Amino acid sequence: MLKLSSAFVVVCTTCAALMAVTGSAEAKKSCVVKAAEGTGSDEKAAKFQVDEALLQAVDWGAWASWMANGTTPGYEYGKRKYKCSKGGIGVVCRGQAKICKL
Repeated sequence: MLKLSSAFVVVCTTCAALMAVTGSAEAKKSCVVKAAEGTGSDEKAAKFQVDEALLQAVDWGAWASWMANGTTPGYEYGKRKYKCSKGGIGVVCRGQAKICKL
């Protein structure tokens, strides 16, 4: 039968705890790439509609926070890419963004 010293058990337990902490700190962010379309009277309004739809597709709570104060707690709302053209009631924009849960 194998006997382990109590010092070895403590060291191994500490190692396991450190690996668990390190592993969770290095966990990859969960990211999605979303696309949306928005229409507005001008380009700024159409892009705003795109931004809203992108967040709504991921998390309504993040959208509500963004509408209230411009922040997205728990999410990294990446740089948006837009392609806009005249149409609809003024301007139609299609946009895309990478949104990551932190």
